[in-house]
Amino acid sequence: MWHITNSVRTIDYHTAGEPFRIVVEGAPEIPGSSVAERRMAATGTPEIDAVRQLLCQEPRGHADMYGCFVVPPDDDGADFGVLFWHKDGYSTACGHGTIALGVWAVETGRVRSEPTGETAVTIDVPSGRVVARVTQVDGVVIGVVFDNVESYPIARGVEVETSRGRAFVDLSYAGAIYASVDADTVGLSVTPEHYPDLIAVGREIKWALNDHSLARHPSDARLSGVYGTIFYDDLGDTADGPHQRNVTVFADGEVDRSPCGSGTGARLALLAASGRLAPGQTLTHDSIIGTRFLGHATPAPGGADRRGILPTVEGMAYKTGDHSFTLDPRDPIGTGFVLR
Repeated sequence: MWHITNSVRTIDYHTAGEPFRIVVEGAPEIPGSSVAERRMAATGTPEIDAVRQLLCQEPRGHADMYGCFVVPPDDDGADFGVLFWHKDGYSTACGHGTIALGVWAVETGRVRSEPTGETAVTIDVPSGRVVARVTQVDGVVIGVVFDNVESYPIARGVEVETSRGRAFVDLSYAGAIYASVDADTVGLSVTPEHYPDLIAVGREIKWALNDHSLARHPSDARLSGVYGTIFYDDLGDTADGPHQRNVTVFADGEVDRSPCGSGTGARLALLAASGRLAPGQTLTHDSIIGTRFLGHATPAPGGADRRGILPTVEGMAYKTGDHSFTLDPRDPIGTGFVLR
């Protein structure tokens, strides 16, 4: 067991109900010449990963905790870089975290801004370069638009046998690979009473497809694998476009309380390619707890097989606290534990 002798200070936010813990002091130095390299270094270094465990696991965190280490950017084109983490390791993308980071960067002065107007916070993440466009009025942040990496559909109707029968899965990429499933087709709905079953079936689908050839990224093996399963309820259409409710079961059974930022990009790619989301329309995307993101898709120039889009997701994050965490060397549970 690795002992942590210094305190670790964080600033916590939530984005549409999903937690995001930003380490601002006490993070270990993580080697690498790029954010993607630093992600691999953190994964394989016990003394670095111990800090993630300390902050994610009980009694300081919980099975659905999420957060990040702030690291140097890949070059001067970004304001900073980020390693996203959760209870099972390090993810390649995180839209709700990007929204929270935009609010944090502006509110703390990490990125200079004008009291009224939009400020672009440019962030290097393992899947590429993303932007949080933060809007303020009289020095108060009122909203954020997350510009994600190019996203595209991969495959439709992939059959997976589950404990609730056969599921038909659509795969798409939006900084990570997601599996989308109409919840009704496996006898579920995106409501809290179905929460345990959504986790169980979501894990089954993820692990059934994680090593599938369709889940291989075409140019970077570090981006391969199914990150999460998105269950959705189709709620029809608003005057502006489709209205859906979703829940993303990611990593190994974690549940996103928000409508999932990068997952919204994955849904936008599928809806745009199928013609359900027309140019200029809005995806109204609700979460399992009733919070909301608004999604838009712009065709990507020369996109993947000419199906690629540039997704944008509108949301907001709110500060929940400042924390200083320590590990008593006498503590027999060390960096903690996970109960699911």
